[in-house]
Amino acid sequence: MSAPYETAQPERSAVDAMPGTVMLDFGANWCGYCRAAEPLIDEALAGSPSVRHVKVEDGPGRPLGRSFRIKLWPTVVVLKDGQEVARVVRPVASDEVRVALAQAGAA
Repeated sequence: MSAPYETAQPERSAVDAMPGTVMLDFGANWCGYCRAAEPLIDEALAGSPSVRHVKVEDGPGRPLGRSFRIKLWPTVVVLKDGQEVARVVRPVASDEVRVALAQAGAA
C-alpha cells in the first residue's frame, strides 16, 4: 500500500522544475475511486523505479490541482522535465498508467 495523499503541496513552479519523469497523483484519502485505483497505480509504478510519485490531496481551492485543471479523482498527470506528456483520469487498469509512463519514456 502506498502513502496517503499529502495535504502539503509543492508550488506549481517547483513541480515545473522537477527533472526527469514525475507522476502527480491527484485525489483524496477518503475517495472510493482513489482507493480502487491505488493498487493499479502502484502496480504500474513497480516497473519504473526512477519515476518520482507525488500524491497530492486535491479539493476546492487547492492551487496545484486547479493549475492542472483537475476535475475528477484520481487523475494521474505524467510530466517529463516539467512538461505534461500524459494524463489518466480514473484508471481502471494498470496498463492505462503504464502507457502514460511510456509516453514519458519511463516504462
